[in-house]
Parts: sequence; C-alpha cells; structure tokens
Amino acid sequence: MTISPDNPIRPFWLAGRPATGETELTVTNSHDGRVVGVHAVPTEEQVEEALDAAHAVRKQAAALPIHVRAEALAHVSRRLAERSDEIARVISGENGKPIFWARGEVSRAVATFRFAAEETRRFSGDVQRLDTEPAAQGRLAYVTRVPYGPVLAITPFNFPLNLVAHKVAPAIAVGAPIIVKPAPATPLSALLLGEILAETDLPEGMFSILPVPNDRAGSLVEDPRLPVVSFTGSGPVGYAIIDRVPRKHVTLELGGNAAAVVLADADLDWAAGRIALFSNYQAGQSCIAVQRVIVEDTIADAFTGKLVAAVGGLVTGDPGDEKTQVGPLVSVQAAERVEAWVAEAVDAGARVLAGGTRDGATVAPTVLADVPAGAKVVCEEVFGPVLVIQRVSGVDEAFAAVNDSRYGLQAGVFTRSLDTAFRANRELEVGGVIIGDVPSYRADQMPYGGVKESGVGREGLRSAMADLTYEKVMVITGLSL
Repeated sequence: MTISPDNPIRPFWLAGRPATGETELTVTNSHDGRVVGVHAVPTEEQVEEALDAAHAVRKQAAALPIHVRAEALAHVSRRLAERSDEIARVISGENGKPIFWARGEVSRAVATFRFAAEETRRFSGDVQRLDTEPAAQGRLAYVTRVPYGPVLAITPFNFPLNLVAHKVAPAIAVGAPIIVKPAPATPLSALLLGEILAETDLPEGMFSILPVPNDRAGSLVEDPRLPVVSFTGSGPVGYAIIDRVPRKHVTLELGGNAAAVVLADADLDWAAGRIALFSNYQAGQSCIAVQRVIVEDTIADAFTGKLVAAVGGLVTGDPGDEKTQVGPLVSVQAAERVEAWVAEAVDAGARVLAGGTRDGATVAPTVLADVPAGAKVVCEEVFGPVLVIQRVSGVDEAFAAVNDSRYGLQAGVFTRSLDTAFRANRELEVGGVIIGDVPSYRADQMPYGGVKESGVGREGLRSAMADLTYEKVMVITGLSL
C-alpha cells in the first residue's frame, strides 16, 4: 500500500527511542476494513538490543529516586488526559470499540497512571523494632521491596491502552525496566503511549514497546534477562508460559465466564439494564463481561422480559458513532467463532430470545435460554456479545451454579440482603464479588485477578507493585532504642 502524510509509519520504541525496522504491518478497522495505521516491526537484532538495554539499566532503574518515578507517572497521566480525544479514536479505530467505550478506557488509563504516581510515593520501607524478645535487644529491621528485575509484558487486544497501563505503570513505580509486546491486532495505542513515556526523564532502556508477531514471543518469554513475565490473555497460552519457564516469576490474568446472580429481592429494572449493557460492552470482549445470568425462579419470567427488552434497546453499529453501544468484534474470524458457538447451543436445544445473527464482524447482542450444561457458551469463555439465562430455585443453587465453572475471576450478585452479600463473599470461588452490580465492575486501584483457571497473581496498582517485587530485610544491630 502507499504510505501518505495522513497515514505515516508509526515507529516502535527501542530502549526509549523511536525506531523502524525492515518491515511494516498494517492495522485495519474490523467494522469497515479501512486502514487505521501502519507500524514498523523490530528485527531480531533490534529485539536483542532492547533486551540488552533493559538488562543493563536494571540496577539504575531500581535505584531511581521515588520522586523521579512518581513524576514520570504523573506526567503520563497528564498527557493522556490532554490527548484523550486523539487516543480514544486510535483505540476505536484499531479495536473496533465504540468511541463511547474508548473514551472511558482513556479515562481509566489516566487514573491508572495517577494512582501509580500516588502509590509510588507511599511505597517506602517499613521499620520494625525487634527487641520484643531479649535476644534481639538493640536491633531494628528495615524492610523494603526490591524489583525482581526487567519485566516482559504481553498484552491483549480488548483494552489496548489500559491493560498496557496496568503493566507499565507498576513496573515504573517499583523501578523495573519493562518490555511490552502488544497484541498484533491492536499495537497502535501502546505505541502512542510510548510517545508519552519518551517525554519523561526515565533512563534509556527503562521501556521498550516491541510489536512483534506472536510467533516471535517465545524467545522473549524464555530470555533469562527478563525474570518476570506478566501476561493477560487466553488460558492455554498463559499456562503454556508457566510450563515453558517454571522458574520465572509469572503473573497471569486470564479468562472467565462471569456470572451475574439475580435474586428475588433485587431491583429487577436496575439488574436488567446493567446486565444487558455489560454483557455487550466491548462487544462482550472482556474477561468479566456478563456471560451467565443465574436467576431465582420466582422472578425469572419477569426478569427475563425486562432483560430481553433492555438488550433489544442497545444501539449496535458503527463504532465511530457517538450513539453506538455495541460495535464489531476484533475480526470477522472472531465473530464467526461466536456465531458457531451460538449455533451449536441452538442445535443442542437452546432457545434464542434475542439476537443470534452476524453481519461481518458484528454479532447482534444475543440472549439464550434452555442451554444444555455442556454447551461452549456455558462452559467456555465466549468473548462475544452472548449471555445465557439459567433458572435456579434459590441462593443455594445459585451459588453452586456460579462455582460450577473451571473459571473464577469475578461474580456479581444482585441482592438487597447484607447477610446474602457476606455469604456470597464466603462461598463464591472467585477473585472478586460485586454486590448489587455486574461482575464487569473494576476500579483500577483495587486488587484484580482470579482463582482456578482465571489466573495467578493480582493487578491493581499496589497489588501489582507487590507482585513485581520481593521483600528484603536489613537488620541494624547495637542501637539504643
């Protein structure tokens, strides 16, 4: 294709500097096929240079004064806010995400870097007097957290800015160099973030953003100069990473088939509206999008009617339109897979209450009932705009249904009962329980992660900072305390 001034080749970021390679890749919009951008691809030699730089700067990075790290993070937050409209359009263009949701993602990334700047200033050592026993009289412990070393961040397509932010911000906060490998479908947001990071006073080698194809990721994962791997994506790939590098420190934020429980004491209108929207936001391409709706039998008919009406009221269409709530999936292939899973469920006896159709990369918001327990739309992660309604007799059966999954990321429980809320927190086998709202709720500063096959470790700024570091103790002897 012809490169024009309106469609320049975006550089990648090699040790904090813009660079171009020998080849380029084109990024297109899944809704209309238009070219969104063209980016340079690093050569093997350039990847090696980035690895050398991260390894070389690791001690300087760990010793960076707190105010330098905090100000760099604050600068990124400010600049993201200043360029928010431009960045939202890049996200929407490469991902197919409606501009409404893209603007929300930029706002979250602004907050993510701001939270990181604030946590950096609080992330100092602890002091413990040890003279609680006679043998330790005159001794004091100074406990700090030290980064393991350079981080490899492998990020997904569904939140191409904010999920990169959740890797980059805590790494900078603790003084760890980071190499980002963004998703091949959506590298442009990460490359734009690189522009802003390059404006800071961070040392050369502190960050690289390398948009290499997935088939070149294995050598990065295995490289001993990257002792930490932080991966967000599919379960099979995540667990393959652990198997490949069992001695590395690996954090996995994987998938789920999130459940929303609607009990008889819930506000049905609120629950229907929230579930409809957050089953279909990001076209369902979120690991905490509502997939399973578990409804108490006594209110199931009334609630189902409200839910189907709410789903039918969603605006589906051009992601560039300010009114669009549901856009395309990331590719036609992804939409075809979702369509096939729905067809499989229908062939097995499921009823389609809404949607069930596909137009190119867009799948109509879909509601299914009477779905057999073994269908993929129940057992697997759909990662598309599909929800399944399941009727239960009461709380016991509802919570058992939530736990009847090999995933355990987050769950939502619509109830007005405080006792039921605390029971849900005790019994549900998930990393987060959201009371009175959908499982799709996430505050970027809170601990976030799952159990079972939904991952290992936690994100959320302070949690991620702890995860990238280990405790180190210095004991001072002979003090008069």
